[in-house]
Amino acid sequence: MLTKRESHAEAIAHTDPHLFSGIGNAYSDEILHGAKLSPLAMSKKLTDAEVERLQQATQDVFRDAIARLSQESDFPEGVTAFRSWHAVHGRFKKPCPVCGTAIQRIRYADNETNYCPKCQTGGKILADRSLSRLLKDDWPRSLEELEERGR
Repeated sequence: MLTKRESHAEAIAHTDPHLFSGIGNAYSDEILHGAKLSPLAMSKKLTDAEVERLQQATQDVFRDAIARLSQESDFPEGVTAFRSWHAVHGRFKKPCPVCGTAIQRIRYADNETNYCPKCQTGGKILADRSLSRLLKDDWPRSLEELEERGR
């Protein structure tokens, strides 16, 4: 499978047009959430079961998107990748529709990746380069730490 040939973080691999054509940040976020994979999972290290989940999630996400988009009668006034029915993309701090945990994000270059720490990273809060460098030891490493700091 293409994703196992090279070593990339999955969120980055999905948005690389040399590897996958037509998958942008929005659908990458949704596919990884559906597959229950971390956006930082390295493609070469995926197990066969994870690759299978990734393939199934890709099909499910696009089938669902096609069905939903075909039901829309009006062309959107502004072109946007944000859809109200997305599980994680563009939903920073909103509850995950699966588990209710607040959606988190990491920013890199001009992009951001949205993910559910409970569904996708086993409760680990991924380091956002700019914020984690700024906050250093104050950066929360887990959902528990994040919740403690929010009280």
